[in-house]
Amino acid sequence: MEVFLAYEFCCPVSELSIPVPWGEIRGKVWGPDHGCPVLCLHGWADNCGAFNTLIPLLPKECRYVAVDLAGHGRSSHRPPGDFYHFPLYVMDVLRVTEALQWSKFSIIGHSMGDTVHPISSFELLPSSFLQKEMSGVLRQGLDEMLQYEKTKEKKARVYTYEKAFKRLKAVNTNLSEESVHALLERGLVQVEGGVVFSRDFRINLKNIARITLEQSMDMQSRIKASVLHTVVTVPGDHHIHLNNPAVVAPIVSEFLRTKVLLQPNRLIDGQTSKL
Repeated sequence: MEVFLAYEFCCPVSELSIPVPWGEIRGKVWGPDHGCPVLCLHGWADNCGAFNTLIPLLPKECRYVAVDLAGHGRSSHRPPGDFYHFPLYVMDVLRVTEALQWSKFSIIGHSMGDTVHPISSFELLPSSFLQKEMSGVLRQGLDEMLQYEKTKEKKARVYTYEKAFKRLKAVNTNLSEESVHALLERGLVQVEGGVVFSRDFRINLKNIARITLEQSMDMQSRIKASVLHTVVTVPGDHHIHLNNPAVVAPIVSEFLRTKVLLQPNRLIDGQTSKL
């Protein structure tokens, strides 16, 4: 099997490392230091390699920082005993943007990454569900963590690259072969006898941080930035941005050019990435 460990881009790519209290948040950077800042957030169980094929098709005047969220890709796992809650992912985003000294920036988010920002960061549930089911959700999450801690000393399963490829492809049947390689580039760690998946198993445990739709709407009403909600339907699947980026790149590029790059007070405001 041919292994694709890197891609050739028309713009420079560099590795990013930002210290956090339990280790580091890793990622990749495209574009000029003074480019308009764009933060790219991947989906659950993916990593920033999910943007490998899309970003080279976007405006070169922007500086794209794609991070591996905690417990994903090459970023550190959270400390023992910690959950993977959406509010904690939000804290990670704030840590990243503070380290970059970005006061204003755009976000490209896919799936879970689209919910990881300070406003819509919680899983939304009707009030009636919270009243009737929240105790069960909380107990399930706690029980899952306790059970995990009893078994966590078990060694991660070691694969050959070919078997790891087949494993990821089997649970993500919509991914093209090239897309699987892109995710495995940061999704595997070399160990004696083969490779293991780098993501933290705890990302699979129940999310116990919930708020109601009414609470979310109240937070949405407090947004001070300009609001533009546009829905565009494109042919494809869950990973269309990775499998066939040419389908969505013109839509994203049009937004960046008209709503960011051509604005009188561009998001750059003289700020430059410090990393």
